[in-house]
Amino acid sequence: MSKKMKKLLAMNTVSSIIAIYIGLFVNLYLWEQTHSIAELSLYNLSMFISWGIAFTATAKLLTRFTIRLPLGVSAVCGGIAFAYLQYAHLEPRWAWIVILGIPIGAMFGFSTAAQNLSIALSGKSSELSPYFAAVSIIGQVLSIAVPFAAAQVINGFGYGGSFALMLVFLVLMLVFSAFIPRMKLPAPQGEAERADHGKFRFRLAFGQPGAKWMLLSMLAAGIFLQFQNLFTLLFTFSVTENKVLIALLNMLYTLSAVGGLWVYRKYRIHEIRWLWMGAGLLAVGFVIVLFRHPAALVVSNVLTAVGMFYFTTVWNAQQFRFIQPAGAIRQTSFLVWRENILVATRCLLLVLTFQLTELHGVWFVMIISFTVCCLMLIPLFQHLALRGREE
Repeated sequence: MSKKMKKLLAMNTVSSIIAIYIGLFVNLYLWEQTHSIAELSLYNLSMFISWGIAFTATAKLLTRFTIRLPLGVSAVCGGIAFAYLQYAHLEPRWAWIVILGIPIGAMFGFSTAAQNLSIALSGKSSELSPYFAAVSIIGQVLSIAVPFAAAQVINGFGYGGSFALMLVFLVLMLVFSAFIPRMKLPAPQGEAERADHGKFRFRLAFGQPGAKWMLLSMLAAGIFLQFQNLFTLLFTFSVTENKVLIALLNMLYTLSAVGGLWVYRKYRIHEIRWLWMGAGLLAVGFVIVLFRHPAALVVSNVLTAVGMFYFTTVWNAQQFRFIQPAGAIRQTSFLVWRENILVATRCLLLVLTFQLTELHGVWFVMIISFTVCCLMLIPLFQHLALRGREE
């Protein structure tokens, strides 16, 4: 990898520490208070709407400023979120939850946009798979270390102590953002590019061959990704609320994914087969929870951990490779629309979960069935998109 990509990888590592903590313990913090699926869904809904807005705003900012600005703003938003968690107490509770999701979503949106746009515009095609593989490996290590460290801090100093620790990492992220390479969207070349610069039109994003299939892949992926994101947490919280045990379960899931990585490196098969394999493991993991036993929930998370590794490694690399030959304006438009499509379909899944009070029943089975159908269509759409691009 180039020096630029290595620095982006380092920033990704710092932001991942914060993201892992928020993804696990902020959700647990909310869950412990009321055990409400609807409240977790509302928090995630607020967060993802804010995420999409911040992502789009970052793309606009990068037409004038470098990625240092959105990365710095991301760190500030994270600081606001943890200060709010520590000191703000509002009624009604739903308003407090909605407000909490706004700075957290903005933090993720600014950070994700700055990093993804930089990777797409600066990374060579040959660097994408090594980059995402490195992100996965580092993510597995952090997924073991961060929950254990955070659990010990919470047990010793309460949630307030862990919030303070995250503020330290956010300060580190703010400082590190000042040393990131000065990357921004390149200046437009020619009259046509100047007319489209900073507008991110739909036709620019999906005007190339095979793009309609990639669009369908994104629509389906948002549903499945949000189901996996929300219910992996709920399945874990349904087994135990002990922080150390949650960290141990998280370690089990991470080690399972590491085992998947070992298999991935050992056997050289076509990447579309890995994508199908990942989708199959995820589908089995989703369906097995219908047995309604704590062991089934643990097995489900093990299967989905391995499946997610295969799926995300291939899916992300294919998406970035798909837009690599396009110009900077088309690449940016594609990524902005990609993120907002994923946000919209994630929000659709979250709205469907508002009626859930328990992890069983007809409505829960219908949500699982819908999710599995979307999931199994994604490898097909990806294959058709890449074939259309080659033709």
